[in-house]
Amino acid sequence: MRELILLRHAHADPALPDQPDIDRPLSAEGLAEAEAAGRWLRDRGLVPDCVLCSPARRTRETLEAVLGIVGYVDQRLEDTIYEATSGTLAALADEHSEVGRLMVVGHNPGLERLAALLHSGQTGEYRGMPPGGIAVLDLRDAAQIEPGAAELSAFWWP
Repeated sequence: MRELILLRHAHADPALPDQPDIDRPLSAEGLAEAEAAGRWLRDRGLVPDCVLCSPARRTRETLEAVLGIVGYVDQRLEDTIYEATSGTLAALADEHSEVGRLMVVGHNPGLERLAALLHSGQTGEYRGMPPGGIAVLDLRDAAQIEPGAAELSAFWWP
């Protein structure tokens, strides 16, 4: 069975005047949330084999804080995660089907819609992944990333 871990970036500071959204850093609260997420993952033995991360500063800082707790793992920045739809995220996860436990660090609404799509088969108006939130989805053996193909085995938020 494969696992897909979806991690939404933790709380970020508001953008400064003329600051692009992609450059927003984590807030002090967000750093604490990201460290708590790392402890939660470590304590449950959910250390990923590979991480795909949005290039946004707040996602990279979230990942750095998590890895500071769980230790180094293979990681890649993926430009397509920033502002991705659930379909884009599903296709990206499918491209890494050889990874036993894949973590995607990204943004809403894409992440929460992907969790809903994989679990229930539809995205609807699902709103339920707060900053720093984690959804762990178990995929059936050799299952492709498609609607209803996963079991939500854990959900956590700071």
